[in-house]
Amino acid sequence: MLNAYDWRADRLVRLDTAVDHGPACWIDLVSPTADEVAALETLTGIDIPSRDEMDDVEPSARLYAEDGGVFMIAAVATDLETHDPVKTPVTFILKGGRLVTVRYGQPRSFQVFIARATHKPGEKLAGGEAIMMGLIEAVIDRYADALEVKGLELDAISRMIFRKRDPKAVESHNLQAVIQDIGRAGDFLALIRESLSSLQRLLAYHAALSGARAGGKADREARQTVRLLQRDAAALSELSVSMSSKVSFLMDATLGLINLEQNQIIKIFSVAAVALLPPTLIASIYGMNFEVMPELQWRYGYPAAVGAMILSAALPYFFFRKKRWL
Repeated sequence: MLNAYDWRADRLVRLDTAVDHGPACWIDLVSPTADEVAALETLTGIDIPSRDEMDDVEPSARLYAEDGGVFMIAAVATDLETHDPVKTPVTFILKGGRLVTVRYGQPRSFQVFIARATHKPGEKLAGGEAIMMGLIEAVIDRYADALEVKGLELDAISRMIFRKRDPKAVESHNLQAVIQDIGRAGDFLALIRESLSSLQRLLAYHAALSGARAGGKADREARQTVRLLQRDAAALSELSVSMSSKVSFLMDATLGLINLEQNQIIKIFSVAAVALLPPTLIASIYGMNFEVMPELQWRYGYPAAVGAMILSAALPYFFFRKKRWL
């Protein structure tokens, strides 16, 4: 899909892609077909990177200048509301004051930016560079909201894990779901941290290029915007690291509780085995098939043996209860 936008009357206006969109200040390619890529390359003179090139893990291959254009590829996290967020590469291409973005996903931050810029008058984003900064700001804001929500989830998990419990009771709840929630939180934070790292590299590269330009008012404002975004990205990255430490702590605490529950269960079996040893001994003695046994002809031998077994089992039980071993 090929979408073209231009800045008109303090709003971002979507252009009719059926006509020449040469005046567009932003062209957005979403999962483009080969024909769309070829048409855009002819129009702009830009060699659009392929999906394999966008997925290249080498940082040097993600930030480069070619044929008068600046190519910057960042990993953007999508589906943050689900249990399975993913990252998708997004290419930002600046050439001749125009921005071209190539993406194979639907980051919600892009949708939010487009909805805000097309419906609400605001800061002028007539140039492609300003639109790129607006998109990156929307991505960072989206991450901030997602981290806030994830922090509340971790707080809820922490309260559940460390709630006051009866020391005499044996835990019977299943902590498997808790471990899964903590594991998903760890994966989520790693994804956000990786994306923020790629955005920081992109902003640093763009700042280095901007520093080489003339020091006009627009350039100074652009550099100020880049510095603000760099600070925001760095702050969120530090927050994600702190939350990752909490995730590790909660995981260790949950595994510790599972070990305590298992030890409690083993202790119960051990105490039960000890408590049943005396009646087992009595039953073994009176179960022997010898012809001459002292109580063999005794009228009350059977009830006495049963009573002795019950008593020998009850005494250890009450002793263990008194010691709070049960």
